[in-house]
Amino acid sequence: MRACLKPLCLVIALAVTGSLGQGAGPEWPQWRGPDRNAIAPDKGLLQQWPREGPPLLWKTNGLGSGYSSVAVANGKIFTMGDRDDACYLIALSDKDGKELWAAKVGAPKGGGGYPGPRCTPTVDKDLVFAVGQYGDVVCVDANDGKELWRKSFSKDYDGKRDGNWGCSESPLVDGDQVIITPGGSKATMVALNKRTGEEIWRCRVPGCGAGHSSAVIAEAGGIKHYVQLTTGGVIGVQASDGKLLWRYEKFLNNTANIPTCIVKDDEVFCSAGYENRSGGGALLKLSSQGGSIKADEVYYDRVLNNKHGGWVWVGDHLFGDRDDKGNIRCVDARTGKVVWQKEGRGGGSAAVMYADGRLYVRYQNGTVALVDPKASAYRELGSFKIPRNDNGPSWAHLAIVDGKLYVREQDQLLCYNLRAR
Repeated sequence: MRACLKPLCLVIALAVTGSLGQGAGPEWPQWRGPDRNAIAPDKGLLQQWPREGPPLLWKTNGLGSGYSSVAVANGKIFTMGDRDDACYLIALSDKDGKELWAAKVGAPKGGGGYPGPRCTPTVDKDLVFAVGQYGDVVCVDANDGKELWRKSFSKDYDGKRDGNWGCSESPLVDGDQVIITPGGSKATMVALNKRTGEEIWRCRVPGCGAGHSSAVIAEAGGIKHYVQLTTGGVIGVQASDGKLLWRYEKFLNNTANIPTCIVKDDEVFCSAGYENRSGGGALLKLSSQGGSIKADEVYYDRVLNNKHGGWVWVGDHLFGDRDDKGNIRCVDARTGKVVWQKEGRGGGSAAVMYADGRLYVRYQNGTVALVDPKASAYRELGSFKIPRNDNGPSWAHLAIVDGKLYVREQDQLLCYNLRAR
């Protein structure tokens, strides 16, 4: 085991690496899709929706409460939910939503008034990884749900979660290792052997507890590393040995740091909610010079805050909600200037993703909208309301794979047909 104990105030050039590369068919194997950027590779999708929205293919109930999205791979759908006795990792058939198996992860409830798991499972061929709301980490067999190994953020690493809302991280698989962020005094970030759970390295960064974000892969000057938003800001940790490479502290002492960072070429965009605290959005220009590391903050603006709907970077623009106000914004990615802003048909926090020339927006009140990102102003191309079983917030992010839109709504999962006829 190797330890990284001393923070280095460095920032480096980044370049996005590829997806997990698992099966031959269309997949959405992890949080925010193949490349963790909320962009689906699908083509031939409806460019405008009928008045009632896209056709519903099927709906399944009985998943339990929670805010987990879905991962789709190898003919199966994976999600999480609270049932009476425990939090479960659940596998469904992608044909009709029929349950195939359910594996216990940890205790149910928790979440500071919003009970249930938040993690989206990560699929890597025959393995599935998940984190419960209390920091229970499990690896199970994708075929039958048999538990292969488990860890605990609190018991193994003295993990401390940000606030009272529960652990929200979705594990990152990179080659033979799986990355988790316990955020404890013993380890901020940990790399484990994905098949055995054996520790490969740990990195401890003082003042960086676990936020509610998930790590992404980046490279700079030939150095692969992991970028993660913690309670102490954004960190970059070397993939080979867990060495801390850089740290950006603008989001220090915030109420909650949630959105996943976006890496594009030699730039990284990071954001957090609560503009009345230390939330906002920042673009970092990163460069590697002869083995040394240099970083420049291109901009930081409190207006570019985002609680948990996340951002998507398409072309030269960023799209995302302002805090949780339901205001969708188009932002010039290189300057941080707002091009347009519109309070959409829905309300509350808005999760965004992109596929085949269109933005998909899922609002907290259950409205899903199709938006033209190329327009000079907000232009909606259809919307529909999710049939709901309760009045809780609609926070689970959308997923699109093989022409199907998956919408998790607490106890139920709905599958819509997006194929253009």
